[in-house]
Amino acid sequence: MNPDTLPFSPILPGAWLGMVGGGQLGRMFCFAAQAMGYRVAVLDPDVNSPAGAVADRHICAAYEDETALVELARLCAAVSTEFENVPAASLDFLARTTFVSPAGRCVGIAQERIAEKRFIASAGVPVAPYVAIESSEALAALDDATLDAVLPGILKTARLGYDGKGQVRVNHAHEVREAHAALGGIACVLEKRLPLKFEVSVLIARGVNGTTAVYPLAQNIHRDGVLALTTVPAPDASEHLSAGAQQAALQIAEKLGYVGVLCVEFFILEDGSMVANEMAPRPHNSGHYTVDACATSQFEQQVRAMTGMPLGDTRQHSPAVMLNLLGDVWFREQNASHPASTALTPPWAEVAALPAARLHLYGKEEARRGRKMGHVNFTAATLDEACAAANECARLLHIVTA
Repeated sequence: MNPDTLPFSPILPGAWLGMVGGGQLGRMFCFAAQAMGYRVAVLDPDVNSPAGAVADRHICAAYEDETALVELARLCAAVSTEFENVPAASLDFLARTTFVSPAGRCVGIAQERIAEKRFIASAGVPVAPYVAIESSEALAALDDATLDAVLPGILKTARLGYDGKGQVRVNHAHEVREAHAALGGIACVLEKRLPLKFEVSVLIARGVNGTTAVYPLAQNIHRDGVLALTTVPAPDASEHLSAGAQQAALQIAEKLGYVGVLCVEFFILEDGSMVANEMAPRPHNSGHYTVDACATSQFEQQVRAMTGMPLGDTRQHSPAVMLNLLGDVWFREQNASHPASTALTPPWAEVAALPAARLHLYGKEEARRGRKMGHVNFTAATLDEACAAANECARLLHIVTA
């Protein structure tokens, strides 16, 4: 159902909302929707999915299962998604009979790096210099000079790459060819490595009627391609930079005809210029702080956008830091009686004793290295206080953030 042609009346509390995807973002969506009086049905193939465990109904089936999709569409007045790798075709199928936000078209663009970069550039937002490599044959047709123009660089798979997966650093043309072969000869993007000063992200929401709401600029630190720490407001960003990044994200959302919550990540370069890295058509890790530090969380905003309710106030009432918790935290303290393969309970009581700390765990049954298990938000009267609390928590949990 096209939001541009819908005579859209707000979907009021008491209705059913659908969530395609049962991970932690879906879980936090459930909490927000249920707090507002909605009921939630989650479609996810994992019987132990974090969102399925708290939803009012869990449809345990594959994302491509048409019977399950028909059931979800029949039950729910509107459907959203919590991760960009859900099949866009499934969202299009749902959209035949119920309202879907974001639309499958928007998700499809975000799923494919070549299409994403072309789209962002078409919205008037700069991206890093890149070469699209559609296949082994396409790479063979490129001469070394074409590749050298974007080297040193990073070769990234065009699809299904996230959290640093499917990425290889390359310095010479022959390394590009070797890395592409090692990745299976699939479609990739060769992106030039630029002199990075820091990274930021812009979180926005856009309603069915085109209204928008913009959150403060967040500054992020990644380790091994995974978000480790988010600080808001961004300590190193000027008002001019913040306004420019926010405007760029709004341009992208406008050109997409987007409905829902959208996050756009930017690289800030040493010369002060900015390039868009990628976009996430959903709530984002860097927006987790909004649950404890803003008048309206990103998850409540997702509910508001998909139901046609007025968008919420994005005012940040407290400076905040978000510390990501990976499964590695469960394996930090090892000794002779507890080998490296043994998961131990982290010192949650000590974390909870920090006045600024708000612990959020995702209900995942098994901790594994690299697996996202939760996060801790720190809010305080000043950003320095929030940062000090985050540093103390990182010390307690043996997390390296710098």
